Amino acid sequence: MSQLVTVNNFIDGKFVTTKEYLDSFDPSTGQVWARVSNSSADEVDTAVQAAEKAFPQWSVTPVEQRSKLMLKIADLIEARLDEFAEVESHDQGKPVSLAKRIDIPRLIHNFRYFATYCLHDLNSSTVQLEASATNYTVKCPVGVAGLISPWNLPLYLLSFKIAPAIACGNTVVAKPSEMTSVSTQLLCQVFQEAGVPKGVINIVYGYGWTAGTALVEHPRVPLISFTGGTATGEVIRKSAAHLNKRFSLELGGKNPAIIFDDCSFEKCVETTIRSSFVNQGEVCLCTSRIFVQRGIYEKFLEAFVAKAKALVVGDPKDPNTFCGALISKQHREKVVGYIEGARSGGATIRCGHGVEHLSLPDRCQNGYFVQPTVISDLPDSAPAMMDEIFGPVTCVVPFDDEAEVIQRANSVRYGLCATLWTENVSRVHRMSPKLESATIWVNCWLVRDLNMPFGGMKDSGTGKEGGKYSTEFFTQEKTICIQH
Repeated sequence: MSQLVTVNNFIDGKFVTTKEYLDSFDPSTGQVWARVSNSSADEVDTAVQAAEKAFPQWSVTPVEQRSKLMLKIADLIEARLDEFAEVESHDQGKPVSLAKRIDIPRLIHNFRYFATYCLHDLNSSTVQLEASATNYTVKCPVGVAGLISPWNLPLYLLSFKIAPAIACGNTVVAKPSEMTSVSTQLLCQVFQEAGVPKGVINIVYGYGWTAGTALVEHPRVPLISFTGGTATGEVIRKSAAHLNKRFSLELGGKNPAIIFDDCSFEKCVETTIRSSFVNQGEVCLCTSRIFVQRGIYEKFLEAFVAKAKALVVGDPKDPNTFCGALISKQHREKVVGYIEGARSGGATIRCGHGVEHLSLPDRCQNGYFVQPTVISDLPDSAPAMMDEIFGPVTCVVPFDDEAEVIQRANSVRYGLCATLWTENVSRVHRMSPKLESATIWVNCWLVRDLNMPFGGMKDSGTGKEGGKYSTEFFTQEKTICIQH
């Protein structure tokens, strides 16, 4: 695209210009490709007012009507799947093929799932009959939901917030990442075409420290759902604690894979390659610490490095590309800094950055690319083993027994997910309660059922989302007592 795309706020059912705009870069070329609204606190307040105005009518709209509207949204997105995928790739740096296979289908699924889930969950109630009174409960929407989503899976995660929020009868003010806002404009076009009532869904763009802060601290936004870094989550929690808001905070991770010598070896290697490097490693659930039982450590390392070297890094438009570009120049510098820090600390860089030459097409010469990098021979206390790098970097280290690896896996501040590779079911039952991770995948990775709770332990977050956990967050349950 040679002409710059302009992204305007979506407030009260229409696109609204702002006084200031910021540049959005194509990660694969390093060139500006869009101008994105840079919203002020006043513009966020305008969006909140629109959501407040729409709430009384939307909150009493029959759930069956809300469901039909959400299914229509899903159908309209599906009809434009290729267009959505191409823009998502252009905006974020991920391969187009990945966006077509994962991101946009999940966007569609999120709307369809919550459109049907709400029909059952919101129409149910608990009734308690006593001699002198009847007690029952009802679920009511909370009000205006403030939703803040990250840049790594822009529409995938934004829809995981918008869909349950509106299904439950809330209205929404959402702020996507300022680095990946263009695809959201396509989504707003779909909202218009589907006939979403004015003010039900409002999207504001801009920096986190301006637009995001204004939304978090707004006194008439009673709940905040945020996905992003742990440091930002801590700021959000502190800045609005005095307002008694509801928070759902899905934060960072430093996720371990624990591989025993009785694993299904080929499947384990193939899956761990994907869990380490998919989406350039820019997924909070990615594996960044791989603990391998000593008896198969050298065999695993050799096979894993060979497959990592074979991954294609390059133009996101190329269907053969596995790893596209990182989100920004600054983020690339951060990721490379961890690799160089590990090297200077005595670790071995088995493959990736600084080891192999990266050949890129002409259009991508200024893009933000890093090869899949495997690091070994480093202590658990090394920054590369302790900190969330959020890039295509993983560390492989040996271990001897269960007790040792549990202690080492739990030694970081995070507790989002873990993978466990073993054919010993008794071992799974012994270890799972002891691992400080909110999700544990056994002999698989990223197999997601939206009925199950999703969230983190420790510094990986507060609250759960998915199925009933999302409806519990986006509704308030009331008890009604009628005396006979």
